[in-house]
Amino acid sequence: MSKNKVVITGAPGTGKTSIVKGLESLGFHCFHEIIRDMTSKAKQEGGSSVFVSNPLVFVDDAMQFNKDLLYGRAQHYKESLGTKVSISFFDRGIPDVLAYMDFFGQTYGKEFINTCINHRYDTVFIVPPWEEIYISDGERFETYEEAERIHHALMNTYTQFGYHPISVPKDVIQKRIDFILETLNQP
Repeated sequence: MSKNKVVITGAPGTGKTSIVKGLESLGFHCFHEIIRDMTSKAKQEGGSSVFVSNPLVFVDDAMQFNKDLLYGRAQHYKESLGTKVSISFFDRGIPDVLAYMDFFGQTYGKEFINTCINHRYDTVFIVPPWEEIYISDGERFETYEEAERIHHALMNTYTQFGYHPISVPKDVIQKRIDFILETLNQP
């Protein structure tokens, strides 16, 4: 059975996670974002209550944090290959790690690049920034302007790895889900 691996990516506050949860409620197999749990844990361990846009300020070893994120997403990818479903959705993909590292001015080596090269997704949907729905919260620290810059970093990174991200229209969640399923020829 062919395994269709589909990424739903986008800057913070674009409705990406709501789309993934909606797909899951329809019975689709979904891998959820892991960064919120990692950021929350790092904040608690660091004893910080300060909200800043870069979660790496809460960790002692930013590179290890990024490697943990990279390996966590690679693990999701590997798990998808062992499922009995034909399609798996991912709330963010492996290239997101590199896009964020670019955004925050961090360097990375071949290990990061090779992980992206060796774990290819079939389709990438990108949810664009939408100021009318954007909300900051306890785990989402970015301003709307930063979200726009992150969107461009995501587009650049996915394009550099040979993907052609499909932009999800700004609409209610159900219509966004319908767009994704129609594009994938899913009932």
